[in-house]
Amino acid sequence: MDSMTGYGNAEGHFDDINYYVEIKTVNNRYFKTNIKLPEMLAFLESDIEQFLRNNLRRGSVNYTLRFKNDSATVAWEIDESLLKKAVEKLTSVVHTIGTEVNIDTGSILALPGILKPAIPDEKQVEKYREAVLHVTQLAVEQLKKMREQEGTALAADLMGHCEHIREKIEQIRRQTGNVIREYHNRLQKRVDELLSEAKLKLDAETLAREVAIFAERADISEEIARLDSHLEQFLSSCRQDKYPGRKLEFITQELLREANTVASKAADAQIAHCVVEIKCYIDRLKEQVQNIE
Repeated sequence: MDSMTGYGNAEGHFDDINYYVEIKTVNNRYFKTNIKLPEMLAFLESDIEQFLRNNLRRGSVNYTLRFKNDSATVAWEIDESLLKKAVEKLTSVVHTIGTEVNIDTGSILALPGILKPAIPDEKQVEKYREAVLHVTQLAVEQLKKMREQEGTALAADLMGHCEHIREKIEQIRRQTGNVIREYHNRLQKRVDELLSEAKLKLDAETLAREVAIFAERADISEEIARLDSHLEQFLSSCRQDKYPGRKLEFITQELLREANTVASKAADAQIAHCVVEIKCYIDRLKEQVQNIE
């Protein structure tokens, strides 16, 4: 079991170029990427996204790549034609207004379109791709280790909540038999009180029929059995499934459905109290499974 929350980074130096990759992930129902690349390496976005998809199943992935070129190779090109036109236009404006103005080269280069990334040839493109994906793989491996550690902690927490739910289910199961007996005694006492003045007595058959109707209406044995089954499925998925996130989300919904049915059918304060406790633990399960891949 892996968490969807994690962090990984890596650095690599190839052909006098230093690459640094940082990856942060948080929970998401689906797989979503936010990839930030230097302009001259923007062509690698699809390769990086595919690599991330192949290694991560769910979560919001924030990927950032930085690089520093220490070689003598120029990473940027100047559009000389556009630069010439810009200078000519500025010179013309200066003559028109009749004022002395110093034309700063740095400011001109900052104009849109004049300074742009150098277009790498096919061989350079392949070198960039190999280097970036290699560093990305190192960062992903570190990310996975953190997600695995987080997942181990989540699994322990989930199993602890499941154990509490199991204890409450056992309490409900023990109390179920008492509910019918207590209802029988209450009904007998109430009827005797109402009929005592008239010197009448309710026959045993009628009383038994009323108790049987109540027992049928308040029977929660099937709901208890389904709670047990869903809980066992949940624990089994935690122990055995590699990516149980969505399955666990569905099981928690079923657990809550059965708990609500028990609460509506069981006419007993002690059972109602146990159901409230169970629903509290189910809410904790629902919150935690949102972080599981």
